[in-house]
Amino acid sequence: MSAPRYPRNMIGYGATPPKAQWPGEAKIAVQIVLNYEEGGENCLLHGDEASEAFLSEIVGAAQWPGQRHWNMESIYEYGARSGFWRLHRLMKDLPVTVYGVASALARSPDQVAAMTSAGWEIASHGLKWVEHKDMPEEDERAQIAEAVRLHTEVVGEPPRGWYTGRCSMNTVRLAAEAGMDYISDTYDDDLPYWAEIDGRDQLIIPYTLDCNDMRFATPQGFNSGDQFFAYLKDSFDALYAEGEEGAPKMMSIGLHCRLIGRPGRVVALKRFLDYAQGHQDVWFATRLQIAEHWAAIHPPVKHPRPSQMERAEFVDAFGGIFEHSAWIAERAHDLELGLAHDTAGGLHNALARMFRSASDEERLGVLTAHPDLAGKLAQAKRLTAESTSEQASAGLDALTDDERASFTELNQTYVDKFGFPFIIAVRDHNKTSILEAFQRRIDHDRDTEFAEACRQVERIAEFRLRDILPS
Repeated sequence: MSAPRYPRNMIGYGATPPKAQWPGEAKIAVQIVLNYEEGGENCLLHGDEASEAFLSEIVGAAQWPGQRHWNMESIYEYGARSGFWRLHRLMKDLPVTVYGVASALARSPDQVAAMTSAGWEIASHGLKWVEHKDMPEEDERAQIAEAVRLHTEVVGEPPRGWYTGRCSMNTVRLAAEAGMDYISDTYDDDLPYWAEIDGRDQLIIPYTLDCNDMRFATPQGFNSGDQFFAYLKDSFDALYAEGEEGAPKMMSIGLHCRLIGRPGRVVALKRFLDYAQGHQDVWFATRLQIAEHWAAIHPPVKHPRPSQMERAEFVDAFGGIFEHSAWIAERAHDLELGLAHDTAGGLHNALARMFRSASDEERLGVLTAHPDLAGKLAQAKRLTAESTSEQASAGLDALTDDERASFTELNQTYVDKFGFPFIIAVRDHNKTSILEAFQRRIDHDRDTEFAEACRQVERIAEFRLRDILPS
């Protein structure tokens, strides 16, 4: 039976995200998305079974099976007829990415012409603005292909970015299969990242649902433009401060023609744009520009993926992390490993769990597998490569005769008392501090020293994993 594997990525970049290196040493990248869905929503005229019920001014809207919803249709029409042009006048000189529903773009040729004349990127927002969660995989694959075909026909070039929004569990994989430069159907980071999907390195540029005007149409969302402005400003300020501290991020802003395009809301957007443009070192960019920058500056980097290794490969790679104790790796391979275990810290936790849950006799076996410090095995050059390197790092391979005599005497006294060799993570120490620890710990009772030796074994394992896996 295969070992359980957890597919979700709960670690990402961890505590040390990469330096974005935005152009011009910008402290923040501001990315504006304009969703163009009007004319692509659920409607009997579009061959759908019911009317639209999502993201409108109608509180508690529900689909009307078999009927057109005149009020709902007119709200979407406002976005195309008025909202879009108001936003175009405001942002025509800014880099903007349009998430364009292909069928909606086909029904709005003048708006498409305005988008292209402004130099906006038009990414694909799918064929129709409908729910995909229950769509069979082959049907969704066919819809993606038709969306690309129609988009290319209407816009004049194929989309290079993809965002479905109302997606299924298959959407990201199918969009990657279609060969997109980037995919945005995630909300899991403040920076782009690479994901391996069916053997292909796929760039993911996460989107946002919080800095998004959709919250004007959701319970406990934005009730006024002031709230929208305040939230965008606070988000900008927090990310800008991180950029000043040396860790620039990306701020995504999601807009909808029928929502932010209303007069009582668009002023809040203008206030925010003026505020952000009033700062130095701010890079306004399309998602495609961000994708091209990331691919050039941060190309995908391959490293060992322990969670994806077969048992034999896993044990061969990590069986020596705990000295001469391959059984720890064998047991760890049977755990529910995932992407979070493909780092030094993650895999260390998995291995340490198996060490900690072992019997006292098994753990004693791990302790006794360790060589004496500067002992006979070291002199005979019979240590493992890891032990040899570790002892050399603290200068234990270059002892004076007096130092070697001290270590030999302490080693023998320690083993006679505790029944296992003195173990210490030498990379935390030098010769002097090792001798001091030796002399201090030799006065412990056995239980205390057994626990301390086990902690040191785990620390040694941590250092060894850092040598071969990303931290």
